[in-house]
Amino acid sequence: MAADTLDLSRIDALLAIMARLRDPDGGCPWDLEQDFSTIAPYTIEEAYEVADAIEQGDMAELRDELGDLLFQVAFHARMAEEQDAFAFGDVVQAICEKMIRRHPHVFGDEEQREAGAVKGRWEEIKAQEKAAKPKKTESILDDVPLSLPGLTRAVKLQNRAARVGFDWPDTSLVIDKLNEEMLELSAEVAKGGDADRLEDEMGDLLFVYANLARHLKVDPEKALRRANAKFRRRFGRIEEKLAAQGRTPEDSNLEEMDALWDEAKAEERKP
Repeated sequence: MAADTLDLSRIDALLAIMARLRDPDGGCPWDLEQDFSTIAPYTIEEAYEVADAIEQGDMAELRDELGDLLFQVAFHARMAEEQDAFAFGDVVQAICEKMIRRHPHVFGDEEQREAGAVKGRWEEIKAQEKAAKPKKTESILDDVPLSLPGLTRAVKLQNRAARVGFDWPDTSLVIDKLNEEMLELSAEVAKGGDADRLEDEMGDLLFVYANLARHLKVDPEKALRRANAKFRRRFGRIEEKLAAQGRTPEDSNLEEMDALWDEAKAEERKP
């Protein structure tokens, strides 16, 4: 395959490149060594980089990161094709069929289109699709992926349980539970709890934080990324202010850096 003969704007070019990389006769040794489990972490990482580009508002970066994520799809599909499981075209067909099926108010008959988008219809159709599949799980929580980020998985578990009525009816009750878990963690810290107990109590606290975010309709992962960016920005101002004096954070102390933090915070709040 000569790369200069490919129309690089077409998906066929990406699939041809992927096939060449996985070709035992002259392909890339690293790509040939990979399997689904070794590539999965890269797939997750690329999805996060897409989200990061969106948050940064960087469209050029978003274009590149979407390409990286698409490459991951092509990689998995190629490995599946090598096992005669499915091919990239099957992936495309499956998602097209799913989107048409789940949007009867757009693609359905006249009566379905006139009905419009009914709240909860998407979940209802998803439930019907799952019911039609061979049963693999015994609990409504079993198919929430283990590989999801912890806070995201916590919210999904809580949403599943809420569907069958296992949920706090009022946000104030979640806050009460949060305070209860905080006291339990504080008590464990006070008595010098071992690492396992502290981790357990910290996990309980984070789980309730995720539940509170869910009740407030806030994405906890997005909120934490926003807080991370805020911390990075404000700490960067501390470094800048110290650098203007010919110093680094190592030359400073907590009291001074805390005061500089407050200055950076006040600067952000100025109109």
